[in-house]
Parts: sequence; structure tokens; C-alpha cells
Amino acid sequence: MRFAVDAHAIGRHLTGNEVYVRSLLNGFATLDRESEFIAYLSLDEAESWVPTRFATRRVAGNPFVRLGCELSYKLRQDRPQLLHVQYTAPLACPVPIVVSVHDVSFLEHPDYFPYYRSQQLRWTVRRTIRRAARILTGSEFSRDAIARAYDLDPDRIAVVPNAASEAFHRVRRESATAKVHARFGIGGPFVLSVGDLQPRKNHIGLIAAFAGLVRSNPELQHRLVLAGKDTWFSWRVRDAAKRSGVADRIHFLGFVTDDDLLQLYNSCELFCFPSYYEGFGLPVLEAMACGAAVACSNTSAVPEVADGAALLFNPYNFDEITRAMLDLIVLPELQTRMCRLGLQRATQFSWQKTARMTLEAYHAIAEEHSARETTAVHAAVGR
Repeated sequence: MRFAVDAHAIGRHLTGNEVYVRSLLNGFATLDRESEFIAYLSLDEAESWVPTRFATRRVAGNPFVRLGCELSYKLRQDRPQLLHVQYTAPLACPVPIVVSVHDVSFLEHPDYFPYYRSQQLRWTVRRTIRRAARILTGSEFSRDAIARAYDLDPDRIAVVPNAASEAFHRVRRESATAKVHARFGIGGPFVLSVGDLQPRKNHIGLIAAFAGLVRSNPELQHRLVLAGKDTWFSWRVRDAAKRSGVADRIHFLGFVTDDDLLQLYNSCELFCFPSYYEGFGLPVLEAMACGAAVACSNTSAVPEVADGAALLFNPYNFDEITRAMLDLIVLPELQTRMCRLGLQRATQFSWQKTARMTLEAYHAIAEEHSARETTAVHAAVGR
């Protein structure tokens, strides 16, 4: 068998999409030593993230070139049994398609995106789903949302949960704290949140809640640390911080490496994830795997992922966010309990399991396609 994966996200700081494809490829290398794999990459340095025995091909970073013609051309040369993409397949795909659709926020909340981006996804994802041999997504929430959006039988959509990378685990708190102080100049206790600075992550609400926490509890010395790359929306988040009255206690770190993130998760007082909408919510599991106490939204797929191992709040209610943070700070028994439950919850997910379920879909599609081709040949011979 020969399977192809559109891995252009690797090395491009595309956060969740990059983590997803990198983790799958590593899982494939461990589980399937007989099949061939081809990874289509956009950057030379991305090769270091791909298992050494996998073939790699270079494709353009420009999506119009990659999806318009280049990827289709290379697929005709490489002749894999299928192509796995995230959200969008090439215009003329000569092989069966497996598509991972992590969420449909671009349909349900287009205001979270620049107009051109929501419209582009609206068109390209619909076209890809119509042609797909399999649709994968990470949560029951997303499966139901996709089925509603495209009027599909939910059974056509396979739920294949994501997981925290093995890079995220417990380390000595003292060591992590020292590294965070040396790397970022952050000393003392802090609340951590991870996510690109975009509307649905609700950084503005978190900043307002943190400001309320400080005003109501002036004895607290905590800081708010936001790790995530800048986007078109960043100026609004940074402006909210400037006007919060606690700007000197809010740190913007931008994009951080996995190693830096490991230290941040392990040294924070608590992890707060106030996102309005998630198809999965991977940072919640990453924080749990590092032993952090988690407070997170009670919306979309987030409570499905947390499953009782986090303190939930309504992300539209800033007072609830403030209360959740305060409870985890001033109630050590609650914090300890959330840490313990989070560690247990994180162990229920693994990229090995995710990769195995994905490979099962690959092999089923390849066998179905081969059977159809054999039937077509026999029919042609019989005429």
C-alpha cells in the first residue's frame, strides 16, 4: 500500500493542524512498517519532523498553486492509494480522499474569520466533503456539527480523537519555573492560556476576567501569560490588555516551541482555556498531561474532552471565569484534585490510538477502491 498525506502545515506554525499531521506521521511509522508513505511538504526544514523512511515531495506553500495544480500533478506521478488532507483537497484529485475536518466554525461563526477566509473554506470544504471517501473528526460535537452543516448521515463521519503529544509530561516544577524565568523573565505565580490571538479563543474575555480577579483580590501576585502567535485580530487583544488596568501583569509570548510550552504548562498556577468554540481543544489535554489544574469553557467540544477533569465555566460570563480562576488559586485541595483528575484524563488519549484508527480507515478505503477497479476491469473484459 502507498498512502499520501498533505503535510504542508509542518514547520509553518499552523498550531493545531501542524501538531495533528506531525503526530499522525510519527504514529504511522511505528504501527505500519509495510506500507509506503509520502508526505507533501512546503518547507525544506519540515523534513526533520517526518519519519526518515517516509518519502517526501516538495509542494508550494501558496495554496492556489498547491491545490490548483501542483499537488494533483504529483499525485499522478506518485500513484498512491489515497490522499489525506485537512479541510481542503486539490481541485482535480486523481485518488480517493480522506479529509479531516476538525470543526465547522467557519460556517457556524464566520465572524471568527476574515471574510475572504470564511468564504474560501465555505466553498472548498463543501467540495472536498462531497468527494471524500472518508470524513474524520476529533469529537462527537464536531461530528454532529458537520452532519448538520452538510446534511450527512452521521455514520459517514468517523470520530477519531486527538491526543496530547508525548512531549507533554510532568517535569520538576522548580526546574520548569527556573527555565520560564530565564527564558521569558516571568517570575512568581501565573495563569497560563494557550492559543493564537483570534476571536474565538476569547482572550479579551479572559483579560477582563483577570482584571476583575486582581481588582477583587489585590493581595494576589499572579500574572496572566498568553502563548500564541499573532493574527489579524491581535491588535484588539493587545488593546484590551492596555486598557485593562493590569497591563503590567499581562505577558504576550507569541508563538512558542513545544519545549517552552512544556515548561510553561509545568510551572503555571493554573491553565485557563476560555475558548468560545473548539472542535476538540487540544491545549486542555496538553495542560492536563503536564499536571496543570485546568479551568475551561463549557461550550462546544471542550467539556467532552475535559470530561469532569476540569473546572468548567460559561465563557460569555466574565464573572464565572474570574470565580473559576480564584477557586483554583485559593482552594489548594481543589487544585490538587483537578491536577490528579487531569493526569488521569490525559492518559485516556494517545496518538498511537489515533494513528491506528486512521490507518484502519486508510486500509479500508484502499481495499474498497481496489475492489471497484477489479470489478470495472472484469466488466470491461466481459463486454
